[in-house]
Amino acid sequence: MNTKTSVLERYSAGAREVQADLCCPVDYDAALLRLLPREIIDKDYGCGDPSRYVREGDTVLDLGSGGGKICYMAAQLVGPSGRVIGVDMNDDMLALARKYQAEMAEKLGGDRVRFVKGYIQDLALDVAAMEAWLAEHPVRDAAGYNRLLDWQARQRAERPLIPDASVDLVISNCVLNLVQDEEKHRLLREIHRVLKPGGRVAIADIVSDEEVPPHLKSDPELWSGCISGAFQEQSFLQGFAEAGFIALRIDKWDARPWRIIEGIEFRSVTLTAVKGEGSACLDRGQAVIYRGPYAEVRDEEGHVFPRGERMAVCERTYRLLTGAGSPYGEDFIGISPATPREATAWCAPPGTKRPPAETKGAQHDSGGCTENGGCC
Repeated sequence: MNTKTSVLERYSAGAREVQADLCCPVDYDAALLRLLPREIIDKDYGCGDPSRYVREGDTVLDLGSGGGKICYMAAQLVGPSGRVIGVDMNDDMLALARKYQAEMAEKLGGDRVRFVKGYIQDLALDVAAMEAWLAEHPVRDAAGYNRLLDWQARQRAERPLIPDASVDLVISNCVLNLVQDEEKHRLLREIHRVLKPGGRVAIADIVSDEEVPPHLKSDPELWSGCISGAFQEQSFLQGFAEAGFIALRIDKWDARPWRIIEGIEFRSVTLTAVKGEGSACLDRGQAVIYRGPYAEVRDEEGHVFPRGERMAVCERTYRLLTGAGSPYGEDFIGISPATPREATAWCAPPGTKRPPAETKGAQHDSGGCTENGGCC
């Protein structure tokens, strides 16, 4: 049995009967669980709680949504103006999630959740539509296969399952490790594609402290059990960085491994990151001050921020470091120029400082500042 088949069969079994060995112990928000049917709670298999990163009004995409637990939790957090999309490939899990959709819509005061069939490494391909097409156009030879490929290309381009730049937050709970190694880079690029500029990810997954050897990777039982397909912990971060994400953070790292096999530790890790805006660098005279405690820090674009120095930044970087909901929290003080200036296309070379004379009497945009610009 290959690993893809073992994943489908194991999670189909998990939709029928509870599989205790498919999940790590996780403390979820009890208030969000109260509305959920017991069957969905019991047949959920995860290693973290990405729902805690959901904001009101978000459009949320849950990769490998399974029985819908995290989707229905997220639906309570996005509110009436938000929506949640769960994507999964397993028919039995999709059936479980949809079984309670009408009931949950009534409890929530609106139908904010939908479940779609698709591959998380190919979020443009509508698998349900493909299966309907195949029922009418069975593939019996090479010519038929080529017609299928042509149909897939048109469908991805004209009616993508998840359109480009349509999602505020991508979440996932112990699913990325089930994707084949050769498809993981495509998976991360797809996550980047569907996010809006400035969109976020919150990915809970099992990672390994060492590379997993081939003989463990070829074990279908270990693969479907979220073990042997795990990212190695450095490659987990590196993969997201290479896909174009910034502000990467290990937000949760379980000190105690979930499993240890042949001396390799497998533990739950939650990674958060942001998709950059992709806008042009415009200088409006803004500066940021890194508070510390480190002597200096460096971002993905090569900017260096010595502690306590007024460093010149473009408007895009300024928003990232100091804007509402900034992934950098209160690490930076943002200072706008006292006298507004016309934007010029320019990105400060690393190490460029902003003279204090340019920002005296300016509005401080972060760090508990008062309306007149004075900081507490």
